Amino acid sequence: RDGKVLPSYLTLPPGSDAVPARATVGALQWAQRRVSGFEDFAGEFAEWVRVAADYGVELLVVPELITCQLLSAEPARLGPAEALDRLSAHTPAWTALLSALAKQHRLTLVGGTHLTWIDGRPRNVCWVATPDGALQRRDKLHITPSEAGSWAVEGGEARDVAPVDTPVGKVGVQICYDSEFPELGRAQVDAGAWLFAIPYCTDLRGGHLRVRHSAQARAVENQVYVVTAGNTGFCPGVANFDQQYAESAVLTPCDDAISAFAADGVAKAATPNVAQLLVAELDGAALVRARERGSVRNLIDRRPDLYAALRGA
Repeated sequence: RDGKVLPSYLTLPPGSDAVPARATVGALQWAQRRVSGFEDFAGEFAEWVRVAADYGVELLVVPELITCQLLSAEPARLGPAEALDRLSAHTPAWTALLSALAKQHRLTLVGGTHLTWIDGRPRNVCWVATPDGALQRRDKLHITPSEAGSWAVEGGEARDVAPVDTPVGKVGVQICYDSEFPELGRAQVDAGAWLFAIPYCTDLRGGHLRVRHSAQARAVENQVYVVTAGNTGFCPGVANFDQQYAESAVLTPCDDAISAFAADGVAKAATPNVAQLLVAELDGAALVRARERGSVRNLIDRRPDLYAALRGA
């Protein structure tokens, strides 16, 4: 358009699922509390997934570090190394639960994150379960000082940048702090992502707002939808995981001239610090219109030639 060649991800050839016509997404704002064990935790989690399915959710995002709740069932407060070992012991049960629920309810489950050992290295891992029960793994890439200091977590690899293939198209996973690095979102959109899933975990409103503002910026600059999902409540007896603050949301570009997005770019927002399921129907055609004919066209109007020159490439 206007003499510029549209990138391949902006076109919709016959049969293409790059951007679906419609998709119903959900964000689970999870209330942390003390649990008696894995069965207690899994039972409540399964009920929320069932509710999401009842509302027609095709892709559900849940919070970062959601399984740290399992540490509240320990008889004594654990140190960082012991906590990681105990959580790792739950990894087979957690992945099996995600797989079974996704298959049972025929939805894609972006399973927040889980601290575990991967090949002898401590990682903060998101497993994405698709309706066939298959699991795809994405490790958190950017590690906060708190994570590095408390659990010695290491960041993921280049493989974790790639969007996840799902029945509703390619989804870029950005785990909390990852959302604050614009290079990641741009790389995921270049690889075909039309939706970013951002599981997050913050203890104070300031931390939440860093993620929220970054997520909104990613939606605008990449012309994508964004789903954020965080924890609320209080989880006693768990080191570095006490109080939680969240206002989960479904975000859009800010372009109400041609695509009827909300002027503030907020499709749905949760009540702060309340257990809640957000459900939103996303209009893929509106997103493509915004990318091709919007009042601003961030993807088409970017200047890779200029950026390369500034880097000295």
